[in-house]
Order: sequence, then C-alpha cells, then structure tokens
Amino acid sequence: MTIAHEEAVIDSAAVDAIFAEARTANTFTGEVTEDQARAIYELTKFGPTAFNSQPLRVTYVRSDEARATLVDTLANGNKAKTASAPLVAVLSYDTAWAEQWDNFLPEYNAPKAMYDAAPDLAASTGNNNAHLQAGYFILAVRSLGLAAGPMTGADFGAIDAAFFPAGDQKSFMVVNIGQAGADAWGAAKPKFSYDDVVRTI
Repeated sequence: MTIAHEEAVIDSAAVDAIFAEARTANTFTGEVTEDQARAIYELTKFGPTAFNSQPLRVTYVRSDEARATLVDTLANGNKAKTASAPLVAVLSYDTAWAEQWDNFLPEYNAPKAMYDAAPDLAASTGNNNAHLQAGYFILAVRSLGLAAGPMTGADFGAIDAAFFPAGDQKSFMVVNIGQAGADAWGAAKPKFSYDDVVRTI
C-alpha cells in the first residue's frame, strides 16, 4: 500500500488498474465492443481543457482496408501489434477547433478573436490540449479494464494524407486497445520518485 493508495478517494483496485499497475501493452487479445469504444470517449470528454475547447478527435480504425493503410505508416516495431490489436484509435486535433467556440463556451466567446488573429497560437493550443485529452483517453481505456498501447512511432504526415486529406485534422498519436495479450508488458521500467521531480517553493 502506497501513500497514493491511502490518499485516493477511489478504491485500491481502481488505483492499480488506472495508475499503479497499468502498463503500456505490446500484445493484445479479446475484442473491444462499440459500447466500450463509445464509453472511452464519454469518459475522456470530462477532462479539463483550455476554455473547454476539446480539440481532440478520435478515429477508430476497424475495417481491414483502413487498418492496412494505417499499418503501412507505422515504424517497423509498431506494425505487427497494430495489425493484431482488437481496436486502434488515431488521435488528432481539429485544426479549426476555435470555430466551434459557440458550441464549447457559448457564454464567453471574447477570447476567440485572439486565436483568429494568431493562427500559430490556435494551432499550438489545439495541439497541446489534444495531447492533454490523449492522457485522459488512455486513463479512460484503463478504467474500462482494457489495456492501451499509445505510440508516436509513425509517419503522421502520411496518416493525415490518408485519413484527413482536407487538412481539417492533424494526427499525433496511435493507440492500440484491447485485453492485454501474452507477454504484453516486457520488463518493468523505472519511474522517477517524488523527490526526483517535485520541489516546493
């Protein structure tokens, strides 16, 4: 039992499933139902983002044709596990996320002008907050008792050309999802301690 288990308001089994014992999976088995796929997003959406912006977009890859196209864009070490995963998600951000302002923050749209005047700022804000949501996405997968295998070893330009040719989305992560398969974890990797990374000023 760690201090994290002792201080958490969720039970120890949940702490272990979401954080303490959860690892990035490299092999997968089982299936991921449509209800589970929907539940992953329904949990993800509650995580905070700047101005409630929610720029993350999720493309679930289920068809054989789309899976083959995606696998071709991946680093060699990622191809086999993605080809065999029950479900694969391509995470991207909406390049025109600020145009949705009246939908995600209708009572306060004054900041939109700042992003309209600075396309680079809009792009970095969309990218940064979608990455934040990607963390929530992984935790949502784990909270359903599934394993996640997030990867950035891919040609994202090729993914965008194949799946988002209009330029309306920019991909940045691929996540394999399913039950952990045989030898899914590999050797445990060390984590930095509190004293290594935290200071109080």
